[in-house]
Amino acid sequence: MDLIVSFLSRTGAMLHPWMNEIATAMVSCIIVVFGADCNRWLRQQLGARSFILRTLIFIVVNAFGFGLLIVAVSPWLAGQLRHMPAMWMLLLVCAVFFLIGSWAQRNRQS
Repeated sequence: MDLIVSFLSRTGAMLHPWMNEIATAMVSCIIVVFGADCNRWLRQQLGARSFILRTLIFIVVNAFGFGLLIVAVSPWLAGQLRHMPAMWMLLLVCAVFFLIGSWAQRNRQS
């Protein structure tokens, strides 16, 4: 058991220098998976509107909304992950990416 804990702790500690990139990847993957649902909902809500309005809202939501979400949430998430013990951080990072991949596969997005 000590061998497993030691391995997880050492491997988790090696992730610390890349925590910003890991957090950005997590947020980006979540946006990719749920962005399609968001765009589908927007399309339903704006279906009867003019082409110009639909295009402007699409640009605002996708470029500025999702971009702002990545820029704002990623540093916060990286800070939260840095406060975790290394062993649990490694397990959480693996679990989150597994869950995002499973969700995408279930919704046929990959």
